[in-house]
Amino acid sequence: MNNNTTSPARQKPAVQPKGIPDKKPDLKEMQGGKGLTKLKNKIKPFSYRQGMDLTFCFIVLLLVIIGIIMMYSASYPSALRYKDNSQEYLVKQLMFAGGGFLAMIILSYFDYHKFHFFSPFIYAIGLGLLVYVLASGSDVRRWINLGAFSFQASEVAKFALILAIADWSSKHFKDMHTFLWGVLPPVLMIAAYSVLLLMEPHFSGTVIMLLLGAVMMFLGGVRKRYFLIAGIAVVLGILALVVTDNLGYAMQRLDGWGQALICEPGEPMFNLTHQTRNSLYAIGSGGVWGLGLGQSRQKYMYIPEAQNDFVFAVVCEELGLVGAILILLLFIFLVWRGITISIHAKDPFGSMLGTGLTAQIGIQVILNILVITDWLPNTGISLPFFSYGGTSLVMFMAQMGIVLSISRSADLEKV
Repeated sequence: MNNNTTSPARQKPAVQPKGIPDKKPDLKEMQGGKGLTKLKNKIKPFSYRQGMDLTFCFIVLLLVIIGIIMMYSASYPSALRYKDNSQEYLVKQLMFAGGGFLAMIILSYFDYHKFHFFSPFIYAIGLGLLVYVLASGSDVRRWINLGAFSFQASEVAKFALILAIADWSSKHFKDMHTFLWGVLPPVLMIAAYSVLLLMEPHFSGTVIMLLLGAVMMFLGGVRKRYFLIAGIAVVLGILALVVTDNLGYAMQRLDGWGQALICEPGEPMFNLTHQTRNSLYAIGSGGVWGLGLGQSRQKYMYIPEAQNDFVFAVVCEELGLVGAILILLLFIFLVWRGITISIHAKDPFGSMLGTGLTAQIGIQVILNILVITDWLPNTGISLPFFSYGGTSLVMFMAQMGIVLSISRSADLEKV
């Protein structure tokens, strides 16, 4: 027998290696840890896999910041004269931007698929708001006054229309080439809103509504021949309204179209084209490099309400051609990135909804630029993120939040 052999009773207990637990891992604790990790990933705002598209978010915020600066520059002479406070519009716009930012972040976490359920209700709300505007008998049409604040019903209606057609088209995607499923329901949706806007009268809103509807139907797969038929019908409808003298308000706007630099003082059209003419003066005086931030001359009561639809004329005067082009490039990049996100969505509903919301930005930018340069009649079309107004700013930022929600699950690399 070997005397060196140690008996089991006298053996020293084995030393537990560092880092190894002295008890078996609790399965429940492991599951809890995994759940916590998943929760952290979900609430992480810019995570690679589940985060929003940082590029798109940055462009939106950059446009909002530049827009607020330029809106303030264009507005303080008017605010000082009529409100006795040069920062009146700035403070309100900052509040609107804060509310819009909150809405954008919240909606970026909201599962956009749930809008399938809310779509009919949102469309009905938009319809009800437009009916209320007509029935209210208010002297200031287009707006709903709630005492502490007011909002424009057409801004809600634009979103409701995009959502409704995206919802319908995605559910009947295979039948969108037919008249019964692809043409008739969307046309009825568009017509209901357009007729109500036309009755306000809100012709710029009607034009935007028709364009948005056409874009959404095209994305849904409607055959091209139906667009030709619809175009002919719209032209015939306008001619009928002109012949029956039911476009009096619109004809007043058309009377001065293209004559801003032709009319002489004392002519009837001279006063009618006052705003557009001074907008062209502002754009021309800006030159290539501009007069400098805050140095606009035309904003001193020459352009009425310069902070609204004609804010980009002040941008051109102060920042020049170079600054105007850089801002337009930001808008182009925003539209491109939004459409890229939407194309890579994992379902037709996300693709159509994101593209429609992004297309609205592009449509309004193009129409606004054409108006301030007198290529289109002065019909009152706001510039997204730049024109003063809470309804427009909050709605646009909220809609960009939905695009960010789509980006969270889109099959593209987020940079």
